[in-house]
Amino acid sequence: MMKLTIPVSVLRTTIAVPFCAAAFCLMSLAAHAQTVKEAPLRAHLAFLADDLLEGRGTGQRGGELAVRYLETQAAAIGLKPLNGNSYRQAVMLTGVQTLPASSLQFNVGGKSIGTEFGTQAVYGTGGNQTGIAFNAPVMFVGYGIRADEERWNDYKNADVKGKLLIMMVNDPQPTAAEPHRFGGKALTYYGRWTYKYEQALREGAAGVLLIHTTPSASYGWSVPVNSFSHERFHLDGAGNALEGWLHENTAKALFAAAGQDLDALRAQAESRDFQPVLLNATAQVDLKVAVRQVEQFNVVGIVPGSDPKLKDEAVIYSAHWDHLGKIAAANGEKADHIWNGAIDNASGSASLMAMAQAAVGHPARRSLIFLWPCAEEQYLLGSAAYVKNPLWPLAKTSADLNLDSMNFVGKTRDIGVAGSERSSLHATAAIVAKRMGMHLAPQVPDLSGSYFRADHFNFARAGIPAFNVGSAVFSGDGHFEFARDDQAANAIMRDFTRHYHQETDRYDPKWDLSGMVQQAQFTLNLGYAVANAPRMATWKAGDAFGKVQR
Repeated sequence: MMKLTIPVSVLRTTIAVPFCAAAFCLMSLAAHAQTVKEAPLRAHLAFLADDLLEGRGTGQRGGELAVRYLETQAAAIGLKPLNGNSYRQAVMLTGVQTLPASSLQFNVGGKSIGTEFGTQAVYGTGGNQTGIAFNAPVMFVGYGIRADEERWNDYKNADVKGKLLIMMVNDPQPTAAEPHRFGGKALTYYGRWTYKYEQALREGAAGVLLIHTTPSASYGWSVPVNSFSHERFHLDGAGNALEGWLHENTAKALFAAAGQDLDALRAQAESRDFQPVLLNATAQVDLKVAVRQVEQFNVVGIVPGSDPKLKDEAVIYSAHWDHLGKIAAANGEKADHIWNGAIDNASGSASLMAMAQAAVGHPARRSLIFLWPCAEEQYLLGSAAYVKNPLWPLAKTSADLNLDSMNFVGKTRDIGVAGSERSSLHATAAIVAKRMGMHLAPQVPDLSGSYFRADHFNFARAGIPAFNVGSAVFSGDGHFEFARDDQAANAIMRDFTRHYHQETDRYDPKWDLSGMVQQAQFTLNLGYAVANAPRMATWKAGDAFGKVQR
């Protein structure tokens, strides 16, 4: 199981049985939420994804407009503010932007090997210094994982302090002898790039570079390029002095120049016997960085519960409002570059507002909280800030149901609930789906680590049962049962991967939003079932997050 190094407070008891019986859930659904309507959902989606909001970038004017719009709409529909008289929760961020004068080069055998930013490497800092310069020995540390419960340590017998570490993304692959190690085919948190950076920092490395391959990262080279080409943000500025990615071809050339075969080392790294390899190379790093402090806002509202006792407990619905924002036109270009983020995640933000409108005036027994976190695209910073300084006690928060990148193709006969199997939410979801004439989509291995890539993950790390209520957008094999033209609909959904984190993720008024409305209605109904249950949701016995204390 995964070991999480997280501050502890209050332990959530874990049980192996569903938290509500089918009869009770069906009875509670008799007074389920009101109907989510397509007209307001489409209107919110079209506005939030419009060029006027400039991609809702963190620390940008478009993000400020999005917050103002969301809080105004929340007030208009009658959603009550949760932070006193305000719908806003302030989140202080450090913004860092790698400047063109920066350089990263390697010295191998007296020869200098440079890297072209965006083509061969992308990099920045996790700190808050405007100038960073150092020379460091280069070491390959395999997957860069230290996991006692898996009897795995890629750092063994090595002093990595002050060194630049090069490592692989993903985690060790299953073998015939150990088909379930590191989650089998599914990606564990150890395989995520965020873990790699966190562990390198704990080990005292000077910096870390990840070797990019599309299969291991689950996305193309353009995704890290776009990320590091924008301003990046941190909650506390306490990351690695250097962190970034190497293109696989660049890594192979570097290792060959240093007398090593990268493919052979990667094969060795699949074994517990792997030892870190110090390359005959040094890295020369010279970072020029623009640094600023930025105040951003989560938007939060509440429908207070109706039960005199249970109203002190809550269910959270969440959907991040931000995307990648705008980059001004360069010399010779006619227009700015705007990453509108229509599906990711104007779709979730719009759906959440339409759900809140349906819920207002129809309280559940527990309170219902509607949360629009900021800075999700900066790795879940808004939800991390909320969990660090919650507006509702975490010990009295039953679940978080998150919406991100929703179904824009049409109605389905099934609904994706990947991650719900970790908790009692799965049994409740099955009942809600049946009530709506649907069934749960089959579980498939989480090859891309989707469970760790959305805002619900911060709630899970805090010990709160949580998952992303899925569509077919990122469903592992990308296949759901569409009610009409199933093959063609799935082809359209899979094609969205070409637009993920690209300028082409734009709103199309021809989209069939019936599936998005269906997904939002299911999520709203599920939250009501959890909120009306006799006790709070619980983790399945033995789940890694069930051991986390909060």
